[in-house]
Amino acid sequence: MKRITLFVCLFLILAFPLRAQELYEHAGGVNTRWASGENPRGEKGQGGLENRGAKGHAFDILPAGQSLTLLDVQGAGIVRRMWVTLNDRSPEMLRALRLDMYWDGASKPAVSVPFGDFFNAGLGMLVPFENALFASPEGRSFVFFVPMPFRSGARIVLTNEASRDLGLVFYDVNYTLGDDLDEDVLYFHAYWNRNPATELGRDFEILPALNGKGRFLGMHVGVRTDSSYSNTWWGEGEVKMFLDGDVDTPTLVGTGTEDYIGTGWGQGAYINRYQGAPVADPENRRWTFYRYHIPDPVFFNSGIRVTLQQMGSAPKDQVLEMIAAGVNLQPVSIDAGGRPNFIKLLERDPVPSLADPGLPDGWVNFYRSDDVSSVALFYLASPTSNLPPLQPVAERVAGL
Repeated sequence: MKRITLFVCLFLILAFPLRAQELYEHAGGVNTRWASGENPRGEKGQGGLENRGAKGHAFDILPAGQSLTLLDVQGAGIVRRMWVTLNDRSPEMLRALRLDMYWDGASKPAVSVPFGDFFNAGLGMLVPFENALFASPEGRSFVFFVPMPFRSGARIVLTNEASRDLGLVFYDVNYTLGDDLDEDVLYFHAYWNRNPATELGRDFEILPALNGKGRFLGMHVGVRTDSSYSNTWWGEGEVKMFLDGDVDTPTLVGTGTEDYIGTGWGQGAYINRYQGAPVADPENRRWTFYRYHIPDPVFFNSGIRVTLQQMGSAPKDQVLEMIAAGVNLQPVSIDAGGRPNFIKLLERDPVPSLADPGLPDGWVNFYRSDDVSSVALFYLASPTSNLPPLQPVAERVAGL
Protein backbone atom coordinates (compact mmCIF):
# COMPACT_ATOMS: atom_id res chain seq x y z
CA MET A 1 0.00 0.00 0.00
CA LYS A 2 1.51 3.30 -1.02
CA ARG A 3 2.34 5.65 1.82
CA ILE A 4 0.39 8.89 1.62
CA THR A 5 2.29 11.97 2.72
CA LEU A 6 1.34 13.35 6.11
CA PHE A 7 0.39 16.66 4.52
CA VAL A 8 -2.29 14.88 2.52
CA CYS A 9 -3.32 12.96 5.62
CA LEU A 10 -3.71 16.20 7.58
CA PHE A 11 -5.86 17.59 4.80
CA LEU A 12 -8.03 14.49 4.78
CA ILE A 13 -8.37 14.52 8.56
CA LEU A 14 -9.44 18.17 8.53
CA ALA A 15 -11.61 17.96 5.44
CA PHE A 16 -13.47 14.71 6.05
CA PRO A 17 -14.54 12.56 9.01
CA LEU A 18 -12.31 9.62 9.87
CA ARG A 19 -12.85 6.51 7.77
CA ALA A 20 -14.31 3.68 9.86
CA GLN A 21 -11.33 1.37 9.31
CA GLU A 22 -8.92 3.96 10.71
CA LEU A 23 -10.40 3.36 14.13
CA TYR A 24 -8.97 -0.16 14.23
CA GLU A 25 -5.75 0.32 12.28
CA HIS A 26 -2.51 0.29 14.27
CA ALA A 27 0.24 2.81 13.51
CA GLY A 28 3.48 0.88 13.86
CA GLY A 29 6.25 2.67 15.72
CA VAL A 30 3.97 5.47 16.99
CA ASN A 31 3.65 5.91 20.75
CA THR A 32 0.85 7.70 22.59
CA ARG A 33 1.73 10.19 25.33
CA TRP A 34 -0.14 12.63 27.58
CA ALA A 35 1.46 15.59 29.35
CA SER A 36 -0.36 16.78 32.47
CA GLY A 37 0.34 17.75 36.04
CA GLU A 38 0.45 14.02 36.84
CA ASN A 39 3.17 13.39 34.22
CA PRO A 40 4.52 16.78 33.03
CA ARG A 41 7.04 15.32 30.57
CA GLY A 42 4.78 12.54 29.33
CA GLU A 43 7.41 9.93 30.17
CA LYS A 44 6.71 6.22 29.93
CA GLY A 45 5.68 4.73 33.26
CA GLN A 46 6.09 8.03 35.10
CA GLY A 47 2.46 9.07 35.57
CA GLY A 48 0.67 9.49 38.90
CA LEU A 49 3.79 9.33 41.06
CA GLU A 50 2.59 11.72 43.78
CA ASN A 51 0.42 10.76 46.76
CA ARG A 52 0.87 7.09 45.88
CA GLY A 53 -1.11 7.56 42.68
CA ALA A 54 -4.16 9.04 44.45
CA LYS A 55 -4.58 12.23 42.39
CA GLY A 56 -1.56 13.92 43.88
CA HIS A 57 -0.95 16.55 41.18
CA ALA A 58 -4.13 17.13 39.17
CA PHE A 59 -3.64 20.92 38.97
CA ASP A 60 -1.02 23.65 39.09
CA ILE A 61 -1.07 27.27 40.19
CA LEU A 62 0.14 30.11 37.99
CA PRO A 63 1.16 33.21 39.93
CA ALA A 64 1.08 36.60 38.23
CA GLY A 65 4.14 37.14 36.06
CA GLN A 66 5.10 33.46 35.91
CA SER A 67 4.89 30.72 33.27
CA LEU A 68 3.76 27.11 33.27
CA THR A 69 5.15 24.65 30.72
CA LEU A 70 2.33 22.45 29.42
CA LEU A 71 4.52 20.44 27.05
CA ASP A 72 8.25 20.01 26.52
CA VAL A 73 9.18 17.01 24.41
CA GLN A 74 11.98 15.98 22.07
CA GLY A 75 11.72 13.94 18.90
CA ALA A 76 9.27 13.81 16.01
CA GLY A 77 5.54 13.65 16.59
CA ILE A 78 2.16 15.33 16.45
CA VAL A 79 0.24 17.23 19.12
CA ARG A 80 -3.30 15.98 18.61
CA ARG A 81 -5.42 17.48 21.37
CA MET A 82 -5.27 19.95 24.25
CA TRP A 83 -7.67 20.35 27.15
CA VAL A 84 -7.46 23.06 29.82
CA THR A 85 -9.76 24.38 32.51
CA LEU A 86 -9.18 27.33 34.83
CA ASN A 87 -10.82 28.58 38.01
CA ASP A 88 -10.69 32.20 36.75
CA ARG A 89 -12.36 32.54 33.35
CA SER A 90 -12.99 36.29 33.51
CA PRO A 91 -12.54 38.31 30.29
CA GLU A 92 -9.47 40.02 31.75
CA MET A 93 -7.78 36.75 32.69
CA LEU A 94 -8.54 35.09 29.36
CA ARG A 95 -6.96 38.03 27.52
CA ALA A 96 -4.03 38.39 29.93
CA LEU A 97 -2.99 34.74 29.75
CA ARG A 98 -0.51 34.25 26.90
CA LEU A 99 -0.25 30.92 25.09
CA ASP A 100 3.03 30.26 23.24
CA MET A 101 3.93 27.24 21.11
CA TYR A 102 7.43 26.51 19.80
CA TRP A 103 8.41 23.89 17.24
CA ASP A 104 11.79 22.22 16.65
CA GLY A 105 13.76 24.29 19.15
CA ALA A 106 12.88 27.67 17.63
CA SER A 107 13.39 30.68 19.89
CA LYS A 108 10.43 32.53 18.35
CA PRO A 109 6.98 31.03 18.95
CA ALA A 110 4.83 29.91 16.05
CA VAL A 111 1.79 30.59 18.24
CA SER A 112 1.68 33.59 20.57
CA VAL A 113 -1.90 34.55 21.39
CA PRO A 114 -4.25 35.44 24.24
CA PHE A 115 -5.45 32.17 25.68
CA GLY A 116 -9.17 32.89 25.50
CA ASP A 117 -9.25 34.24 21.95
CA PHE A 118 -7.30 31.23 20.72
CA PHE A 119 -9.87 28.85 22.20
CA ASN A 120 -12.74 30.71 20.52
CA ALA A 121 -13.67 32.69 23.63
CA GLY A 122 -13.55 35.99 21.76
CA LEU A 123 -13.85 39.15 23.87
CA GLY A 124 -13.25 36.90 26.88
CA MET A 125 -16.71 35.32 26.50
CA LEU A 126 -16.85 31.51 26.69
CA VAL A 127 -20.11 29.75 25.80
CA PRO A 128 -20.83 26.02 25.36
CA PHE A 129 -19.98 24.92 21.81
CA GLU A 130 -18.27 22.35 19.64
CA ASN A 131 -17.05 22.82 16.08
CA ALA A 132 -14.55 21.11 13.81
CA LEU A 133 -11.46 22.36 15.67
CA PHE A 134 -12.41 23.61 19.16
CA ALA A 135 -14.92 22.87 21.90
CA SER A 136 -16.16 23.85 25.33
CA PRO A 137 -18.78 21.26 26.29
CA GLU A 138 -20.37 23.28 29.11
CA GLY A 139 -18.62 26.62 28.78
CA ARG A 140 -16.10 25.80 31.50
CA SER A 141 -13.24 24.18 29.57
CA PHE A 142 -11.03 24.79 26.55
CA VAL A 143 -10.51 21.99 24.03
CA PHE A 144 -8.46 22.07 20.82
CA PHE A 145 -8.00 19.19 18.38
CA VAL A 146 -5.97 20.37 15.40
CA PRO A 147 -2.97 18.17 14.44
CA MET A 148 0.28 20.06 15.07
CA PRO A 149 3.34 18.16 13.78
CA PHE A 150 6.92 18.71 14.92
CA ARG A 151 10.16 17.13 13.70
CA SER A 152 12.61 17.49 16.58
CA GLY A 153 10.68 18.91 19.51
CA ALA A 154 7.67 20.82 20.81
CA ARG A 155 7.17 23.22 23.70
CA ILE A 156 3.90 24.81 24.86
CA VAL A 157 3.95 27.49 27.56
CA LEU A 158 1.18 29.36 29.39
CA THR A 159 2.18 32.72 30.92
CA ASN A 160 0.11 34.75 33.39
CA GLU A 161 0.44 38.41 32.42
CA ALA A 162 -2.50 39.44 34.63
CA SER A 163 -2.10 41.42 37.82
CA ARG A 164 -3.43 38.56 39.97
CA ASP A 165 -2.57 34.92 40.54
CA LEU A 166 -4.36 32.07 38.79
CA GLY A 167 -5.16 29.55 41.49
CA LEU A 168 -6.10 26.43 39.50
CA VAL A 169 -4.86 25.23 36.11
CA PHE A 170 -5.86 21.72 35.03
CA TYR A 171 -4.55 20.52 31.68
CA ASP A 172 -3.55 17.64 29.47
CA VAL A 173 -1.79 17.72 26.12
CA ASN A 174 -2.28 14.56 24.05
CA TYR A 175 0.39 13.74 21.48
CA THR A 176 2.13 10.95 19.65
CA LEU A 177 5.84 10.30 19.13
CA GLY A 178 7.52 8.40 16.33
CA ASP A 179 5.27 9.68 13.54
CA ASP A 180 6.81 9.46 10.07
CA LEU A 181 6.83 13.09 8.88
CA ASP A 182 7.54 13.84 5.24
CA GLU A 183 9.50 16.89 4.18
CA ASP A 184 6.37 18.70 2.96
CA VAL A 185 4.66 18.62 6.38
CA LEU A 186 3.62 22.09 7.57
CA TYR A 187 3.83 23.66 11.04
CA PHE A 188 0.82 25.08 12.87
CA HIS A 189 0.81 28.83 13.61
CA ALA A 190 -1.58 31.39 15.10
CA TYR A 191 -1.50 35.20 15.13
CA TRP A 192 -3.61 37.62 17.22
CA ASN A 193 -4.40 41.24 16.41
CA ARG A 194 -6.57 43.98 17.89
CA ASN A 195 -7.46 47.53 16.94
CA PRO A 196 -9.78 49.18 19.50
CA ALA A 197 -10.77 51.88 16.99
CA THR A 198 -10.25 50.83 13.37
CA GLU A 199 -9.24 53.53 10.92
CA LEU A 200 -11.97 54.86 8.66
CA GLY A 201 -11.67 53.30 5.22
CA ARG A 202 -8.77 51.04 6.19
CA ASP A 203 -9.28 47.28 6.35
CA PHE A 204 -8.52 45.49 9.62
CA GLU A 205 -5.69 42.98 9.25
CA ILE A 206 -6.64 39.49 10.32
CA LEU A 207 -3.24 38.34 9.06
CA PRO A 208 -0.54 40.84 8.05
CA ALA A 209 1.61 40.10 5.02
CA LEU A 210 3.06 36.65 5.70
CA ASN A 211 5.99 35.19 3.78
CA GLY A 212 6.27 31.52 2.88
CA LYS A 213 4.28 28.51 1.70
CA GLY A 214 1.34 27.14 3.58
CA ARG A 215 -2.36 26.91 4.17
CA PHE A 216 -4.69 29.47 5.76
CA LEU A 217 -6.89 27.47 8.10
CA GLY A 218 -9.33 30.10 9.36
CA MET A 219 -10.07 32.79 11.91
CA HIS A 220 -11.75 33.76 15.16
CA VAL A 221 -13.03 37.36 15.29
CA GLY A 222 -14.51 39.56 18.01
CA VAL A 223 -16.29 42.86 17.39
CA ARG A 224 -17.33 45.49 19.94
CA THR A 225 -19.25 48.16 18.07
CA ASP A 226 -18.96 51.87 18.80
CA SER A 227 -22.10 53.22 20.49
CA SER A 228 -22.11 56.31 18.25
CA TYR A 229 -23.48 54.15 15.42
CA SER A 230 -26.50 53.21 17.56
CA ASN A 231 -28.13 49.96 16.43
CA THR A 232 -26.96 50.12 12.81
CA TRP A 233 -25.57 47.01 11.16
CA TRP A 234 -21.79 46.69 11.39
CA GLY A 235 -21.07 43.63 9.23
CA GLU A 236 -21.07 44.76 5.57
CA GLY A 237 -17.29 44.44 5.38
CA GLU A 238 -15.80 41.91 2.99
CA VAL A 239 -13.06 39.42 3.86
CA LYS A 240 -10.17 39.76 1.39
CA MET A 241 -7.23 37.40 0.85
CA PHE A 242 -4.15 38.61 -0.99
CA LEU A 243 -2.30 35.58 -2.35
CA ASP A 244 1.21 35.06 -3.74
CA GLY A 245 2.20 38.60 -4.71
CA ASP A 246 -1.18 40.35 -4.69
CA VAL A 247 -0.57 43.96 -3.60
CA ASP A 248 -3.37 46.43 -4.25
CA THR A 249 -6.22 44.05 -4.99
CA PRO A 250 -6.90 40.52 -3.69
CA THR A 251 -7.51 37.26 -5.46
CA LEU A 252 -10.14 36.10 -2.97
CA VAL A 253 -12.91 38.45 -1.83
CA GLY A 254 -16.27 37.80 -0.21
CA THR A 255 -19.51 39.78 -0.17
CA GLY A 256 -19.94 40.66 3.51
CA THR A 257 -19.02 39.59 7.01
CA GLU A 258 -22.04 37.43 7.80
CA ASP A 259 -21.88 36.05 4.26
CA TYR A 260 -18.30 34.90 4.89
CA ILE A 261 -19.39 32.80 7.86
CA GLY A 262 -22.22 31.21 5.94
CA THR A 263 -25.29 33.15 7.08
CA GLY A 264 -27.03 36.22 5.64
CA TRP A 265 -29.16 39.28 6.32
CA GLY A 266 -27.60 39.90 9.73
CA GLN A 267 -25.86 37.69 12.23
CA GLY A 268 -27.48 35.85 15.11
CA ALA A 269 -25.93 33.29 17.44
CA TYR A 270 -25.29 29.82 16.03
CA ILE A 271 -22.70 27.03 16.16
CA ASN A 272 -21.85 25.05 13.02
CA ARG A 273 -18.99 22.72 12.22
CA TYR A 274 -16.97 25.10 10.05
CA GLN A 275 -18.58 28.48 10.78
CA GLY A 276 -20.53 30.10 13.56
CA ALA A 277 -21.20 33.03 15.87
CA PRO A 278 -21.02 31.93 19.51
CA VAL A 279 -21.94 35.44 20.72
CA ALA A 280 -24.45 37.77 19.05
CA ASP A 281 -25.41 40.37 21.64
CA PRO A 282 -26.75 43.58 20.04
CA GLU A 283 -27.91 44.95 23.40
CA ASN A 284 -24.31 45.06 24.62
CA ARG A 285 -22.89 45.66 21.11
CA ARG A 286 -20.65 42.58 20.89
CA TRP A 287 -20.28 39.69 18.50
CA THR A 288 -17.85 36.81 18.06
CA PHE A 289 -17.61 34.54 15.04
CA TYR A 290 -15.38 31.94 13.36
CA ARG A 291 -14.78 30.41 9.95
CA TYR A 292 -12.55 27.42 9.10
CA HIS A 293 -11.38 26.69 5.55
CA ILE A 294 -11.48 22.91 5.84
CA PRO A 295 -13.81 21.81 3.02
CA ASP A 296 -12.62 24.85 1.00
CA PRO A 297 -8.84 24.96 1.55
CA VAL A 298 -6.89 28.17 1.03
CA PHE A 299 -3.33 27.38 -0.10
CA PHE A 300 -0.55 29.90 -0.73
CA ASN A 301 2.88 29.38 -2.26
CA SER A 302 4.87 32.53 -1.46
CA GLY A 303 2.72 34.58 0.89
CA ILE A 304 -0.71 35.69 2.06
CA ARG A 305 -2.43 38.66 3.67
CA VAL A 306 -6.00 38.54 5.05
CA THR A 307 -8.13 41.58 5.87
CA LEU A 308 -11.66 42.45 7.02
CA GLN A 309 -13.25 45.59 5.57
CA GLN A 310 -14.69 47.93 8.20
CA MET A 311 -18.12 48.76 6.81
CA GLY A 312 -21.69 49.04 8.06
CA SER A 313 -25.07 50.01 6.68
CA ALA A 314 -28.33 51.75 7.54
CA PRO A 315 -31.22 53.57 5.84
CA LYS A 316 -30.18 56.86 4.26
CA ASP A 317 -32.11 59.06 6.69
CA GLN A 318 -30.44 57.43 9.69
CA VAL A 319 -26.99 57.84 8.12
CA LEU A 320 -27.74 61.54 7.49
CA GLU A 321 -28.71 61.94 11.14
CA MET A 322 -25.39 60.41 12.23
CA ILE A 323 -23.46 62.68 9.86
CA ALA A 324 -25.27 65.72 11.30
CA ALA A 325 -24.31 64.52 14.80
CA GLY A 326 -20.64 64.33 13.82
CA VAL A 327 -20.36 60.53 13.86
CA ASN A 328 -17.16 59.22 12.27
CA LEU A 329 -18.29 57.58 9.01
CA GLN A 330 -17.97 57.80 5.22
CA PRO A 331 -20.79 56.77 2.85
CA VAL A 332 -19.58 54.55 0.02
CA SER A 333 -22.74 53.40 -1.82
CA ILE A 334 -26.54 53.59 -1.99
CA ASP A 335 -28.75 50.63 -2.82
CA ALA A 336 -31.92 52.24 -4.16
CA GLY A 337 -33.38 48.90 -5.23
CA GLY A 338 -31.72 46.27 -7.39
CA ARG A 339 -28.46 46.20 -9.27
CA PRO A 340 -29.36 48.90 -11.84
CA ASN A 341 -30.08 51.35 -9.01
CA PHE A 342 -26.93 50.62 -7.01
CA ILE A 343 -24.94 53.86 -6.79
CA LYS A 344 -21.18 53.60 -6.24
CA LEU A 345 -20.43 56.94 -4.58
CA LEU A 346 -16.65 56.47 -4.54
CA GLU A 347 -16.51 56.17 -8.33
CA ARG A 348 -17.95 59.66 -8.78
CA ASP A 349 -15.61 62.62 -9.13
CA PRO A 350 -15.97 64.49 -6.93
CA VAL A 351 -17.55 62.14 -4.40
CA PRO A 352 -20.98 63.68 -3.68
CA SER A 353 -22.33 64.54 -0.27
CA LEU A 354 -24.99 62.10 0.90
CA ALA A 355 -27.22 65.16 1.42
CA ASP A 356 -27.11 65.90 -2.32
CA PRO A 357 -30.82 66.18 -3.37
CA GLY A 358 -29.99 64.40 -6.61
CA LEU A 359 -29.21 61.17 -4.77
CA PRO A 360 -32.05 58.70 -4.18
CA ASP A 361 -33.18 57.23 -0.89
CA GLY A 362 -32.12 53.71 -0.09
CA TRP A 363 -29.82 51.55 2.00
CA VAL A 364 -26.43 53.19 2.54
CA ASN A 365 -23.17 51.34 3.08
CA PHE A 366 -20.58 53.36 4.97
CA TYR A 367 -17.08 53.01 6.39
CA ARG A 368 -17.09 52.95 10.20
CA SER A 369 -14.75 52.42 13.17
CA ASP A 370 -15.17 49.69 15.78
CA ASP A 371 -13.12 47.60 18.22
CA VAL A 372 -12.01 44.47 16.33
CA SER A 373 -9.82 41.59 17.47
CA SER A 374 -8.93 38.32 15.78
CA VAL A 375 -6.91 35.12 15.75
CA ALA A 376 -5.63 33.84 12.41
CA LEU A 377 -4.96 30.08 12.22
CA PHE A 378 -2.63 28.75 9.54
CA TYR A 379 0.01 26.20 8.59
CA LEU A 380 3.44 27.29 7.32
CA ALA A 381 6.43 25.44 5.91
CA SER A 382 8.68 27.04 8.55
CA PRO A 383 8.45 26.71 12.36
CA THR A 384 8.76 30.52 12.59
CA SER A 385 7.30 33.43 10.64
CA ASN A 386 7.99 37.08 9.85
CA LEU A 387 4.97 38.27 11.85
CA PRO A 388 5.31 40.78 14.72
CA PRO A 389 5.14 39.70 18.39
CA LEU A 390 1.97 39.63 20.47
CA GLN A 391 0.67 43.03 21.58
CA PRO A 392 1.37 43.98 25.24
CA VAL A 393 -1.14 42.88 27.86
CA ALA A 394 -2.32 46.44 28.53
CA GLU A 395 -3.42 46.76 24.90
CA ARG A 396 -5.07 43.34 24.97
CA VAL A 397 -7.26 43.94 28.04
CA ALA A 398 -8.07 47.65 27.60
CA GLY A 399 -11.82 48.27 27.61
CA LEU A 400 -12.88 44.74 28.52
